[in-house]
Amino acid sequence: MPAFELECQALKKARETVGLTNIKIMVPFCRTPEEGKKVIELMRKLGLEQGKDGLQVYVMCEIPSNVVLADQFADIFDGFSIGSNDLTQLTLGLDRDSSLVSHIYDERNEAVKRLIKHVIKIAKEKGKKIGICGQAPSDFPEFAEFLVESGIDSISLIPDTVIKTRMRIAEKEKSLGIQP
Repeated sequence: MPAFELECQALKKARETVGLTNIKIMVPFCRTPEEGKKVIELMRKLGLEQGKDGLQVYVMCEIPSNVVLADQFADIFDGFSIGSNDLTQLTLGLDRDSSLVSHIYDERNEAVKRLIKHVIKIAKEKGKKIGICGQAPSDFPEFAEFLVESGIDSISLIPDTVIKTRMRIAEKEKSLGIQP
């Protein structure tokens, strides 16, 4: 709890004293909607009120429960950021750093892709922004295309893949009739 209070103080100072009001807060590993509500309330008590001065709070979508209950999380948070590395590990029940099972780790696994497609669909239905952070869009151009086809709002990339991936995404958007 003391560490979280320090983080909130730092965010409050960055927004109010430094003037960085474009900062969005991302809540990691939020297991249940009830837990999400408690975090939002605790942040409010610590001076970070969702909606005040444009403060947006996103939830990291990195646990299968975030996808299964996406409609409920969307009622609490302003948007989602898919953490595809953790979502893949927890969906497939493995540790990608373990040599015993790392060969099974693949963000392109159909189960993972179905979860991602589902949470994007729910976010869109609820009018919430949704992006992805994780290795897959940088490593696998076809995965970035899958995300565009699914309607994702934003994709984080590794710097050395930005130009190549952005060009491929632009081609995909053009073929789908999406205006960049």
